[in-house]
Amino acid sequence: MRRLYQKIYLTIIASLILVVLVSVAVWRFGAEYSPANQAFEIAGEVAAAVLPPDDAPRAAQQQAVERIAARLGGDIALFDARFALIAGAGRPVPPPPRFRSGGGWVHSIAGPAWAIPLPDGRWIVARAPLHPRPPVFRLLLFLGAVALVVAVVAYPVVRGLTRRLERLQAGVETLGAGNLAARVTVEGRDEVARLAGTFNRAAARIEELVNAHRLLLANASHELRTPLSRMRLGLELFVETRDPKHRVQLEQNIAELDALIDEILLASRLDANPALQASEDIDFLALAAEECARYDACTLDGRPVTLRGDARLLRRMVRNLLENARRHGAPPTRVELRRDDGVAVLDVIDSGRGVPEGDRERVFEPFRRLGEGSTGAGLGLSLVRQIARLHGGDAIVATRPDAPSCFRVTLPLAQV
Repeated sequence: MRRLYQKIYLTIIASLILVVLVSVAVWRFGAEYSPANQAFEIAGEVAAAVLPPDDAPRAAQQQAVERIAARLGGDIALFDARFALIAGAGRPVPPPPRFRSGGGWVHSIAGPAWAIPLPDGRWIVARAPLHPRPPVFRLLLFLGAVALVVAVVAYPVVRGLTRRLERLQAGVETLGAGNLAARVTVEGRDEVARLAGTFNRAAARIEELVNAHRLLLANASHELRTPLSRMRLGLELFVETRDPKHRVQLEQNIAELDALIDEILLASRLDANPALQASEDIDFLALAAEECARYDACTLDGRPVTLRGDARLLRRMVRNLLENARRHGAPPTRVELRRDDGVAVLDVIDSGRGVPEGDRERVFEPFRRLGEGSTGAGLGLSLVRQIARLHGGDAIVATRPDAPSCFRVTLPLAQV
């Protein structure tokens, strides 16, 4: 059996059947210790008071049995202690059970009868005139009806549960077949619904990563061709002319290619594993000062702040901001660092015209360049935002009345 809903449903049915069988067994074999035996004992005491003693003539006992049968309108028989028939009235009744010491039901083809022990060892076996259905059958009928109702009600519940699992399975198979847009409908609030939500989030993350890697591969292949072409041309010219100028250009192209590959690898790693690999307390003002010292016409103003994060990534973030100001802005460059409502705010300001309002989000997209004359691969600001968000902050193009060109990074302070 390969269908989950069939297994669950048959498990419920088997459990109901087991309950019915156990209930019948308890009723059947536990009857000897039930309160009904007290009723048989009382009936035996009453019958002994009405019947002649066991040493009375058989004719007297026969007359007494006939009187009782006439009053009850049923079939009655009197047996001695050895289960031999003494007297009887009406149709024959089965003898009392030999394996039971107390009274109870006696079953036969003609219908059930009641066996009642007398204090002197004799037995009276009586059958009602209408032959009522034995309680065991009524119990079976009642429990069977309960089992049927539960089975009917349980089927749509079980089938609905497994149908959602089947839809989830179909979504997984669709995703595995290459359709990264596969999603499933989230129904209900139970574990299956949470599993469907988890699948949708995982599928969205996979689609995002695959698309990012496709974009990265497509743009990287394009970006790598430019320095490689310049290197090939420069190498040919250097071989022919031995001009030191071509050698310097060749070295610059190699450095540009090395930086581009480094940025591509870092962007790919941050996309694939968006979590900090190292975390330590960092003096962010000192780190920013070290990076500002690498650039001319760059000043730093701020107060010490302590961050918790990866020093290498934060250093790359500040360096990319300064490099962006050098390439696309105008000197001088100012860096301001301050505290503001529990976060560290880093502003990198240059004297350029700034980013147009419609492009303030697009400049953070990978391989995005503004204008025809833009240099670089377009990964610098994308990495800035990735690193900032990886540390629980963000990076934006800020608007300041005194600075039309300003990039702002906010980062949470280290917990003391």
